[in-house]
Amino acid sequence: MSVVAPRGFAAAGAHLGIKGSGTPDAAVVACTTQVPASAAGMFTSNLAAAAAVRVSRAHLAETGGRVRAVVLTSGNANAATGEPGRRRAEGLCATVAGALDAPRDQVLVAQTGLIGVPFEFERCDQGLRELCAAMGTTSQHGDDASVAILTTDTRPKTFAWTDGRFTVGAMAKGVAMLAPTMATMLAVLTTDAACEPDVLAALLRAAVAPTFNSVHVDGDTSTNDTALVLASGMAGPVDPVLLGSVLTEACASLAHEMVADAEGATRLATVSVRGARTHHEAHVAARAVAGSLLVKCSLNGADPYWGRVVSSLGAAGVGFEMDRVSVAYGGTVVCAGGVGVGHDGAAVAAHLSGHEVSIECDLGLGDGAGAILCCDLGEGYLAENRGTS
Repeated sequence: MSVVAPRGFAAAGAHLGIKGSGTPDAAVVACTTQVPASAAGMFTSNLAAAAAVRVSRAHLAETGGRVRAVVLTSGNANAATGEPGRRRAEGLCATVAGALDAPRDQVLVAQTGLIGVPFEFERCDQGLRELCAAMGTTSQHGDDASVAILTTDTRPKTFAWTDGRFTVGAMAKGVAMLAPTMATMLAVLTTDAACEPDVLAALLRAAVAPTFNSVHVDGDTSTNDTALVLASGMAGPVDPVLLGSVLTEACASLAHEMVADAEGATRLATVSVRGARTHHEAHVAARAVAGSLLVKCSLNGADPYWGRVVSSLGAAGVGFEMDRVSVAYGGTVVCAGGVGVGHDGAAVAAHLSGHEVSIECDLGLGDGAGAILCCDLGEGYLAENRGTS
């Protein structure tokens, strides 16, 4: 059901002509009534933020977090396109607003694709009006929207949850340039729970931190990262702690799907660090290991070369004492006190040959703990990115 699972939301996806391949390249998610939803968003930290990011930030500020719809396009990032790009992002919002009889600033926009290519809004205008007219609340409508936002993804990423009282739905795309805050990703979460925009914003920040902000594919942060949440309120008030928990579950599920679908990836790895002086230092250390190209190559080859892990920990810029460090693969300790130790090599080999693996590190300095979800670096990634992609 994806984003249409909660009451109060409709969606659609179709090909408007942005992608030359003819595959779907635009989606709309909108409220089914004239009443705007509460909304919040988080965006890329890249200072070269795309036009859509700047427009959506402005619209959320102008409306105080009251939104009727989100329009999403794929195939062209509309980034590094100057003032014309910003006007064309606003044009997408204006077209959807006109179709829904809504104020322009109650429409948000998210785009993904190639950077530096002018975005031709005119070819999308009529098709976008037709797309708005085609919106519906069935599973197929949600599926169509989730497919239309994909770029080099091999499959859509969706989520739906309900306890009978309220529902959360979500869709996302993203497979590369994943090194947040945040990632090359678009995500839209919906819920029928009633929640004020300021509370919703706090819940989204808390949900993004251990999920979208804790993944790593290739060390690049995109110009277009956008995560949005809309709450129709049709289910009435719910416990904000419970709502926050489900939003975090949704983001975690989508983040896992994104890294698992990473360009060229063959293995999904969790790098966890404990024993750091602080949680922040543990997170930094885990990211250093997850981001090491040498570690990623070892993962691709299922090679238990723990020396690369220790080297990355020592270079992370956090508290580190060599004689306190330990490293394990799938629970089997291979390094303790900073030196190699006897271990069950067959167990390690079996673990690293699997699709999902873990690297556990202990710095032995404190109570800080953190983890990063990452993947290996394989030939498929090079094949995808050695040219314009």
